[in-house]
Amino acid sequence: MKSKSKLVGNGKASPQEVIALCKEKGLKMVDMKFTDLPGSLQHFSIPVEELTEELFVEGSGFDGSSIRGFQDIHESDMLLVPDPETAFVDPVYSVPTLSIMCNVVDPVTMQFYSRDPRYVAQKAESFLKSSRIAETSYWGPELEFFIFDSIRFDQNQHSGYYFLDSAEGVWNSGKNDDRNLGHRPRYKEGYFPVPPTDALQDLRSEVVMKLEQVGIKIEKHHHEVATAGQGEIDMRFTTLTRMADNVMHYKYILKNVAKEHGMTATFMPKPLFMDNGSGMHTHQSLWKNSTNLFYDPEGYAGLSQEALYYVGGLLKHSPALLAFCAPTTNSYRRLVPGYEAPVNLAYSQRNRSACVRIPMYSPSPKAKRLEYRCPDPSSNPYLAFAAMLMAGVDGIVNKIDPGDPLDEDIYKLPKEEMSRVKTVPGSLEEVLNALEGDCDFLLRGGVFTLDLVESWLDYKRKKEVDEVRIRPHPYEFCLYYDI
Repeated sequence: MKSKSKLVGNGKASPQEVIALCKEKGLKMVDMKFTDLPGSLQHFSIPVEELTEELFVEGSGFDGSSIRGFQDIHESDMLLVPDPETAFVDPVYSVPTLSIMCNVVDPVTMQFYSRDPRYVAQKAESFLKSSRIAETSYWGPELEFFIFDSIRFDQNQHSGYYFLDSAEGVWNSGKNDDRNLGHRPRYKEGYFPVPPTDALQDLRSEVVMKLEQVGIKIEKHHHEVATAGQGEIDMRFTTLTRMADNVMHYKYILKNVAKEHGMTATFMPKPLFMDNGSGMHTHQSLWKNSTNLFYDPEGYAGLSQEALYYVGGLLKHSPALLAFCAPTTNSYRRLVPGYEAPVNLAYSQRNRSACVRIPMYSPSPKAKRLEYRCPDPSSNPYLAFAAMLMAGVDGIVNKIDPGDPLDEDIYKLPKEEMSRVKTVPGSLEEVLNALEGDCDFLLRGGVFTLDLVESWLDYKRKKEVDEVRIRPHPYEFCLYYDI
């Protein structure tokens, strides 16, 4: 290949160019990656000699019944078809390896698979174009994470616990250890200390360099509010499916760089009690004819009427949206008042407790965007971004009024006024019920299918909600053991 951009999804790389890259770089293996329904990256590898032009059409087989949320055992055969625009040299493996994202295909019909999250994202982009509202949507998620030194957890018939540790955790300030040198972020004071308090600067920089090596442009990285290694790396905005690909690569590279340092990274929304959790504030905008449709210098915070309707769609559908955007039981340990959590179903140009914020960092029309703050990084980005887009488009189509902005400090409002501000649901069970009753906006244009929504509800209820509900919680022993 002649240019780096064609290796990483920013150009129109062809199968022939990808094969040529493998020869040029002396690559030995090809890693075929895809995402399961809950949002974990999966893969298998083939020798580089198996990467032929035919493979980009015919695909390579795998057992779909062994993948979460995919096929039943009696219809398990599936195909992976690689997308040449996503190819790059994998920065993790010691054996020279090509990494490539794939779409899932049904081998009987040779049609894209309706439960493949990446296909849902692609359909959302096509639906936007067909609606003629806009040609392109741009996405800029801010994924927060924790990096710990160790983690232990177990749950069985007679015990249940977790124990995590970090040399950066303020709870280690009194540790009797010759290596205890202090310099730790206090609870809720991790934003933005310099080293030595920020002990993970070099590790994050190493992650950034690897991300840029594979073509993912980075705007900044920094320590986040919580103690114990909370951080954030901000990617430059791009289109919907490409950004979802980038999110998956970001998680993959961060976790592996942490492992190389003998540490462990997690995107779990709320691993620490009484400190900030990890969100995925998602910046988004719509464009047509190279014009940002969200910008109007005369509008509130520089927003156009279309943008306000888009906000109306996000707010109206938030209870259902959160089934994809905050999709774990742990998500609702984060979405509680008092931890900079965006729990209020309102919009504002500065109030960070509002679900939708309008950033005011730049006066440029190109920079005008919305920031939906409810999502967290446990979400499947393909499904979460697609769902947000569908909610926003529904707002524009139906001219949904978002109401007045909330520019006051919510915590200083009189009780009577505060009672009128709606908040997000408080549990995974509630948002799944909301999705069940409000999914028509997702089904338009066949972007989401009823089969996918029903599979999502079934999986989340049986594998997560019910499994957590039936187990005793450690704190219940503090509350009830001596009753």
